[in-house]
Amino acid sequence: MALTSDLKKQSQLKEVAGIPLQSTTVDNWRQIQKFEAKPDDLLICTYPKAGTTWIQEIVDMIEQDADVEKCQRAIIQHRHPFIEWARPPQPSGVEKANAMPAPRILRTHLPTQLLPPSFWENNCKFLYVARNAKDCMVSYYHFQRMNQVLPDPGTWEEYFETFIDGKVGWGSWFDHVKGWWRKKDRYQVLFLFYEDIKKDPKHEIQKVAQFMGKNLDETVLDKIVQETSFEKMKENPMTNRSTVPKSILDQSISPFMRKGTVGDWKNHFTVAQNEKFDEIYREKMKGITINFCMEL
Repeated sequence: MALTSDLKKQSQLKEVAGIPLQSTTVDNWRQIQKFEAKPDDLLICTYPKAGTTWIQEIVDMIEQDADVEKCQRAIIQHRHPFIEWARPPQPSGVEKANAMPAPRILRTHLPTQLLPPSFWENNCKFLYVARNAKDCMVSYYHFQRMNQVLPDPGTWEEYFETFIDGKVGWGSWFDHVKGWWRKKDRYQVLFLFYEDIKKDPKHEIQKVAQFMGKNLDETVLDKIVQETSFEKMKENPMTNRSTVPKSILDQSISPFMRKGTVGDWKNHFTVAQNEKFDEIYREKMKGITINFCMEL
């Protein structure tokens, strides 16, 4: 019973500068902010449920020249330390990153204003993946249903409002995407779209490889496309989170790798919700020249 009540305690969100985060992250905030980035760090940045695991596997495959065996060396969440992760008594994301040899590949869901300052100071490389807000919302809703360390999302109708108000872990989707979009011309940011990777994986993987300073031949590229397909990753115990205890991720409620499609929002949004969302989107994204693809 103690474990369950502990997890429930952890599922409460606390705020840092108005951004809701997991309480264990907030309790470890000083250590996170003081994190020392290195100039050759590559930081994978995403809003939750925007394709984090997918881009991680792509990056790892590029780094390992499509050597599948090397990519099986550890489960995906252990290959690239998650900067803001903290769940004592286990080592925090910062501690794991500090123990890692350079060049490091790290990851975060933090919005730009909460990133440890050393990342900007050292002019690190940032790889940002953005996913259309409607699919992100649907995916996050199902993730919160099965994730025992995040607050219960309530009904879909309730969650729709919670998400729009930015009252979810890591805050507002709108602010997150805008923040990273505005940084892309001032820093080394490769800004990618989930939908583009879905549409033309080879082209987008090639872009990532170039950004990472890697030259890959056709055979290697084709292999990466094949190995990072949704079907392949859903079956791969190194990427599908099947090793995570049910007390943390209950995949009987919803699989961690659920659909991986573009346009699933149409199975969830009512006509009224869709109209309301479009209106809020126009208002919140005013002046931002991003065009999201809503269906393929």
